[in-house]
Amino acid sequence: MDFAFDARTEELRAKLLAFMDEHVYPAEAVAHEQRERLASPWETVPVVEELKAEARRQGLWNLFLPDSEYGAGLTNLQYAPLAEIMGRSPQLAPTVTNCAAPDTGNMEVLTQFGDEQQRKQWLEPLLAGEIRSAFAMTEPDVASSDATNITTHIERDGDEYVITGRKWYISGAMHPDCKIFIVMGKTDPDGEDIRRQQSMVLVPRDTPGVTVKRAMQVFGYEDHYHGGHAEVIFDHARVPVSNLVGEEGGGFAIAQARLGPGRIHHCMRLIGMAERAIELMCRRAVARTAFGKALAQQGVVHNWIADARVTVEQLRLLVLKTAWLMDTVGNRGAHTEIQAIKIATPRAVVDILDRAIQLHGAGGVSQDFPLAELYAGARTLMIADGPDEVHQRSLARRELKRYV
Repeated sequence: MDFAFDARTEELRAKLLAFMDEHVYPAEAVAHEQRERLASPWETVPVVEELKAEARRQGLWNLFLPDSEYGAGLTNLQYAPLAEIMGRSPQLAPTVTNCAAPDTGNMEVLTQFGDEQQRKQWLEPLLAGEIRSAFAMTEPDVASSDATNITTHIERDGDEYVITGRKWYISGAMHPDCKIFIVMGKTDPDGEDIRRQQSMVLVPRDTPGVTVKRAMQVFGYEDHYHGGHAEVIFDHARVPVSNLVGEEGGGFAIAQARLGPGRIHHCMRLIGMAERAIELMCRRAVARTAFGKALAQQGVVHNWIADARVTVEQLRLLVLKTAWLMDTVGNRGAHTEIQAIKIATPRAVVDILDRAIQLHGAGGVSQDFPLAELYAGARTLMIADGPDEVHQRSLARRELKRYV
């Protein structure tokens, strides 16, 4: 087996690593200071716009998108190590390279399923980083881990769809530049095939009847850089029938197509978060003294660092294998591996971050280090894009089929 990255990946890795060292890491503290001076915490801090311009100048833009007409044209295997690098600063790096969720998934949806007018009106400004977007699927009143439970109604009335429902944890919706929602709801709630009841429609944020009600917190964080997570009310909001994405009844299939790449992108970035945690653990261990000797001389610290290194190396190989399979046999052929990394990666990275927080003592839970916020993000990914238990159930069924 050849474990080497190809020439293009190595070139982009070198550029991205230099970009992180020279621009992103120094900007973390600057962004925090600038945000404290903003009139609204949802506004974009100036340093983010500066970094976006620099990333575009260096060709580090839309790296996630495999369609070469619109994006960098990278395979999953080529993008994987780049996403890992961005994961070391998950609040800034994905945003300033236009590789941040939920915009990435929404751009993929518009690329694959949008018509010419939809791509011109919404995809092009998203690709240029001129606007932001949100994906409205999760609902507070049903178990949204089963997407067939969704209750939002999308009813046709002449040449319009009327959308009524309540969504929450809609990522990106608090950002002032969020101009468009991709909304999943039921156009045929009584249809025999429960996976053909759903459709997706494009709903501009300024549509009458759309209310962004409040920001949802995640362990007390509001995730300002990514535009937060909001509760959104659709009260008889009307859009033209031409705003349908794909076909009626195709919403469930589109959601699955969207979530496959999203899951692997999250896992790639999680590995970068774990690498950042290991670096911080090591720096802390050699710099702090307790009970007469450096923390780096404590046996339990040795165990934490060694176990973290072993775990990250294992996870990286599994994620890269999954990326390779997605490229060679498609998302369906890589289904087992996609589920495996979605189960294993957040769980393991949460454990690594927990040890890093412990090693930092009070500093670990403070705003002076990124660990607490990294932990909140990693722990959320044990729920987001399908909770662990759903993936475990599906994966176990696939295994058992061999023996039944």
